[in-house]
Amino acid sequence: MENKIERPYILLTPGPLTTSDTVKEVMLKDWCTWDKEYNELVQSMRDKILNIGVKNKEEYTTILMQGSGTFVVESVIGSSIRREQDKILIIVNGVYGKRIVEIANVLGLSSVEMNFGETSEVNLELLKKMLETDKEISHVAVVHCETTTGRLNPIEKISKIVKKYNKLFIVDAMSSFGGIDIRIDDLKIDFLISSANKCIQGVPGFGFVVANKKSLEVCKGNAKSLSLDLYSQWDTMEKSGGKWRFTSPTHVVRAFYQALLELEAEGGVTAREERYTKNHDLLVNGMRGLGFKTLLQDSEMSPIITTFYSPKSSEFSFEKFYKLLKEKGFVIYPGKVSESDTFRIGNIGEINSKDMERLLKSIVECLYWKLCL
Repeated sequence: MENKIERPYILLTPGPLTTSDTVKEVMLKDWCTWDKEYNELVQSMRDKILNIGVKNKEEYTTILMQGSGTFVVESVIGSSIRREQDKILIIVNGVYGKRIVEIANVLGLSSVEMNFGETSEVNLELLKKMLETDKEISHVAVVHCETTTGRLNPIEKISKIVKKYNKLFIVDAMSSFGGIDIRIDDLKIDFLISSANKCIQGVPGFGFVVANKKSLEVCKGNAKSLSLDLYSQWDTMEKSGGKWRFTSPTHVVRAFYQALLELEAEGGVTAREERYTKNHDLLVNGMRGLGFKTLLQDSEMSPIITTFYSPKSSEFSFEKFYKLLKEKGFVIYPGKVSESDTFRIGNIGEINSKDMERLLKSIVECLYWKLCL
């Protein structure tokens, strides 16, 4: 599709990301939150989200929540964990797992952290041992795609262990849902959390939860916040036909609905994952050909975002590298790994192989001008 709206640059980030012209265009229309047409669109959108990850739709539902992805994570943690009865085990191997720990601490919840460092995989045997020995644990939370590094955590294997010990399973799929096939009901996930501005390719402003209805019922009256009450948000949407409890981000909602239609038109999650994977493979192979090294091994990486070590040359400056690439039409991410000098490049959004080839050409020019070597 040829772009009609001028793009000053392409966002090579894990979200917000580059969106299509048609997603941008639908935001030119104003909507009333009480309008029947708008609320019917919200209900249709909730159903379409379920279609992406759930086969048995009788057991699951979708809740939409205003705010960034972290707001939605906090709504799940604050609504599903009871202060007196529950204890959450949080698996951490990056910044976003650590953020769930921070949420639990601020809310005064009983929690235990299994921290494997920023660059290590989850030790499944240690997880089994923890669930065997600590009988108070009621919930387990993990980040699927940890965009600190781009690591994809094995939620299939984790789920088997969590469900063997009969725990509720919370998955932060912020940067993976819609771009990687996740069978929510097959994995018996109780709460899956994602955001409008990630792989479905909408814009920032709200997130959503795909929840098991029985697990959601336990959240009634348990929220630690008025506005982040997950159960009340769901109850209002169910009883009022798509109405949000408080003012909804109408333009963002309309953009997300358009993005869902475009996901379907592309061929669904399978086709989108293929495109993202092709972007990733082109990037990794091209960067390695230029002498860059990836932080993770191939088997550990997701197709969402890739972390590279910065060149060791004293001539390299990430700030200069970033600025020059932005002038050439690309915005990348600085590194988030505290123990290594890295930078990150995203592979998702309304971008394709031609965009990645142009990026590599621009990076070659940076090398030529000795900004990297």
